[in-house]
Amino acid sequence: MYRVWKLISNYSLLLIGGALLALLWANLDPVTYHHFINTPLLFNGQIGLEVSEWIHEYGPVAEALAPPGAARVVTVHFLINDMLMALFFAMAAKEVWEALILNEGSLRGRKAATPLIATLGGMTGPVLVYLGIALLFGSDTFDAVFRGWAVPTATDIAFSYLVGRIVFGAGHPAVRFLLLLAIADDAGGLLILAVFYPTGDLAPLWLLLSLAAALAVFFGFNWLPRRLDRGKQERPNSTWMRKVLGPWPYVLAGIVSWYAFARSGLHPALGLLPIVPAVPHADRGFGIFAEAEKHLTDLLNRMEQAIKAPVEVILFFFGLVNAGVAFAAIGEPTLLVVMGLILGKPVGIFLFGWFAARMLKLGLPDGMNLKDLFVLGTVASIGFTVALFVASVAFEPGPVQDAAKMGALMSFFGGAIAIAAGLLLRVEKVK
Repeated sequence: MYRVWKLISNYSLLLIGGALLALLWANLDPVTYHHFINTPLLFNGQIGLEVSEWIHEYGPVAEALAPPGAARVVTVHFLINDMLMALFFAMAAKEVWEALILNEGSLRGRKAATPLIATLGGMTGPVLVYLGIALLFGSDTFDAVFRGWAVPTATDIAFSYLVGRIVFGAGHPAVRFLLLLAIADDAGGLLILAVFYPTGDLAPLWLLLSLAAALAVFFGFNWLPRRLDRGKQERPNSTWMRKVLGPWPYVLAGIVSWYAFARSGLHPALGLLPIVPAVPHADRGFGIFAEAEKHLTDLLNRMEQAIKAPVEVILFFFGLVNAGVAFAAIGEPTLLVVMGLILGKPVGIFLFGWFAARMLKLGLPDGMNLKDLFVLGTVASIGFTVALFVASVAFEPGPVQDAAKMGALMSFFGGAIAIAAGLLLRVEKVK
């Protein structure tokens, strides 16, 4: 149980605290809360919200605060969601990248086929349920909530892993299956954000700058030193790069890439993704949440370890600036998100997983059966972090966004449903 508590404290405790504080603040004093998240930090002509949009959000007094000629403003909300959350998504991208390219990567080969197909079901099912129920509410509701179709596709890795261990036990193969599914779900979520939720008019030529930054650091600071070190056991060039320059070339490339994403119209929180594959990495990995990861000395793992603590603090502020919705905001979008998660997720995962395992003859991991697959689907219905993020970019600030965010927060009930399903279906725990 100590390890489970450590998992919560490392990945989610501050996030929960920020979300609870936001809920209390927004319901006790909504005016000061919204002024806080829209506090202007920097007026400029390059990055941030358009000043006219910010004035609309902040209120009439904002016109007196904006200096003449300022086109954009960096607010507290923009700083957290669009700038600092890039570190969170970089950590997610690191896990996806290693799962794809390492020899023992969890998303490679036949063993990953069933989880990947189940992931597709876990993203398709919620969309169909969300849009289907929206259609039943009528065309006006459908038009108002359509953009939020991706909100219930998310799976919160940390909380799902925690509940999975409670339901199945740490040694059950369903826990590893769940991790594979959650990592693949993250990859799909990143793709959805990039393709379907641009933050402005698209200017794809800016992405060439991001690509150039990634290629420059890969060839100049990763590939070239290793090329020069061929046949040299002491690896002098690679060692010099690691000890003297360390992460700084990649940090600078990350800043350039983030700026390019911000100017391209794609969500800038994804701006570090092209740089992650350019960083030197180990030839093996122990998987997300594995304690052994901190003993790996490759640059990619060292950079991940360096940003883990800052990301925990960032997640606190992410919860604080995104979860502040009035309890009265519960409405039709709330129901759509909740039903998409607690109904669409398990049904989609089960049906697609069954099809892969039985019809395509790909099978399930040894020690796992179809009953476990269904319960696993209920575990994956916890959306929270990424669902909250998608809700904040899918809708403009207002009642619809607040109601969708409330649905993301209420996905916590998926954990209770999963535990109850495990007990009712008599899932056998494996310690």
